[in-house]
Amino acid sequence: MKNNNKHSSHSHHNHGDMNHSKHEHVSTEEHRDHNKDQHHDHHAGHDHGGHSGHEHHHHGNFKELFLKSLPLGIIIMLLSPMAGFDLPFQFTFPYSDIVVAILSTILIIYGGHPFYQGAVDEFKQKEPGMMALVSLGLSVSYLYSIYTVIASYVTGEQIMDFFFEFASLLLIMLLGHWIEMKAIGEAGDAQEELAKLVPKDAHVVLDDDSIETRPVADLKVGDLIRVQAGENVPADGTIERGESRLNEALLTGESKSIKKGPGDEVIGGSTNGEGVLYIKVLETGDKSFISQVQDLISQAQSQPSRAENIAQKVAGWLFYIAVTAALIAFVVWMLIADIPTAVKFAITTLVIACPHALGLAIPLVTARSTSLGASRGLLVKDRQSLEIAQDADVMILDKTGTLTTGEFKVLDVKLLNDKYTKEEITALLAGIEGGSSHPIAQSIISFAKQQGISPVSFDSIDVISGAGVEGKAKGHSYQLISQKAYGRNLDMNIPKGATLSVLVENDDAIGAVALGDELKPTSRELIKALKKNNIQPIMATGDNEKAAQGAAEDLEIEYKANQSPQDKYELVKALKDEGKKVIMVGDGVNDAPSLALADVGIAVGAGTQVALDSADVILTQSDPGDIESFIELAHKTTRKMKQNLFWGAGYNFIAIPLAAGILAPIGITLSPAVGAILMSVSTVLVAINAILLRLDPKK
Repeated sequence: MKNNNKHSSHSHHNHGDMNHSKHEHVSTEEHRDHNKDQHHDHHAGHDHGGHSGHEHHHHGNFKELFLKSLPLGIIIMLLSPMAGFDLPFQFTFPYSDIVVAILSTILIIYGGHPFYQGAVDEFKQKEPGMMALVSLGLSVSYLYSIYTVIASYVTGEQIMDFFFEFASLLLIMLLGHWIEMKAIGEAGDAQEELAKLVPKDAHVVLDDDSIETRPVADLKVGDLIRVQAGENVPADGTIERGESRLNEALLTGESKSIKKGPGDEVIGGSTNGEGVLYIKVLETGDKSFISQVQDLISQAQSQPSRAENIAQKVAGWLFYIAVTAALIAFVVWMLIADIPTAVKFAITTLVIACPHALGLAIPLVTARSTSLGASRGLLVKDRQSLEIAQDADVMILDKTGTLTTGEFKVLDVKLLNDKYTKEEITALLAGIEGGSSHPIAQSIISFAKQQGISPVSFDSIDVISGAGVEGKAKGHSYQLISQKAYGRNLDMNIPKGATLSVLVENDDAIGAVALGDELKPTSRELIKALKKNNIQPIMATGDNEKAAQGAAEDLEIEYKANQSPQDKYELVKALKDEGKKVIMVGDGVNDAPSLALADVGIAVGAGTQVALDSADVILTQSDPGDIESFIELAHKTTRKMKQNLFWGAGYNFIAIPLAAGILAPIGITLSPAVGAILMSVSTVLVAINAILLRLDPKK
């Protein structure tokens, strides 16, 4: 039976042939190297790639920029008429226009800086997009307005200025970015939260049993550390002495605290319950479980998805469309009216084309989706896997530890002789297995314990080589042997896929115990959900034909037994060659080659043993129900991204022609201020839509 200890220390196997993983870009080692320096930097994972110009997010803190620009912007808006209309709250005084011009200059230098910086980045990459558009709108409205002020003093003629529009546009943009940074920051907060779980200092036990407090960064593998009740464990390790209950909920999603004693592994960051533990350090720093999870989160954040690339492309098109529309509007209105009218329509077009909602469309959904997934114990390493998974055709599932618990359990005790009651048979079974530490023996002993049956005490117990055990109790001789060793037919129903041991007294079968690997409670639900989503489930297991058939019939799915890692790899390859989209679910190490080859690889079970390089998605709890949550998250995330792209871009395609004055002949025009309001409404819609991304409550 394969090792199901998910936190096993032999975690960093080098999976020879796995380096051909389709995720070269997620090579954990490379990632760690450049991540070392900024491991706990708040922005570690924030440059959500794809927006080519989005490095500008690091130019200044948008919250501070917005709050400091707000009073300036409000004064400018109070002192200048909106699109030429005097509103009741506006007032002017002699030379107020000069005051407005000075304030606007301060505002464009201070508040406009990140947009210009972003625009420069975009032009350097020859991909004008969001920032180029915003900068264009700001520059045009500012420069034209300054010109109107100078002209009014030089020639005495009053021309309508755009200071109101300039100030309102800049404030709305800063606010939009503050919202965006907050959303993206939340995913970074997940990293910070994980970092907080690891204490700053560790209590190291020295050779003379004295305790030295050392920074966690200075811990070495092999150090012995003491963890008091209520403290968090500073590093991954094994318990040398002491017993306690540990809470790993934040790390593995397992809500129950787990009892651990000498020899058991502990994860750095878990909380020690009531006892004092002495722990030998196995992994520190970058190799620790927490650090790897942080890397995963930052990788997930920084990978552009197809939708995000589309958003950047759309912004680029809008930039060219806006510039073209503005030029056409300018020329046409200059011919049919005058230059101020032409400028007004050209500026309105450029001011309105700022696709802010579009800039928020994808990052907001991503941030929400990442944090939702993490709260369910789904760590999505490769964001594209969400988009691929919703079109999947086949899901290959490992059996032991994925669909089943991976532990032997007593499924049934049978009476084969009316001299005994079921309780007496159970007491004899537990008694004869008393001295053995074999998993089968242990499961029989704990079964008796659960039933409240005390084992019969045996005088002597001996192992029968290759067949079972024998022993004497109360003057009788008993044997517990395999069905094969017993060699005669038993007239009884055996649960599917179970192994049978027969209890024999004087060559007569008096009872039998059926043992098997139990299906997890959520496995059936998962299979139903897959079939509903038109994904064909296939179970591929290294187990023998009989065990595999039992579980597969129970779940009513196709199966393949006796599969080596190589066989599983070939199975994925064959299905992909047929043009099918394949999701592979396994528990990391022996399934690593096929996890890497599948379109989406899902590794089940947390802990350092997961082959981090080979899976796209990691389920920290070994619960098949989470695969169902992942499919649901995939569908819902992709749907939200499409909706947001539609809202974000659709608004502009309608607003730009209106702003250019296409309907002016019938009296319908769009002023820059109304345009700015519409734009902020579409931004708010996109944000609300992203926040509404929810997963159904777990059953």
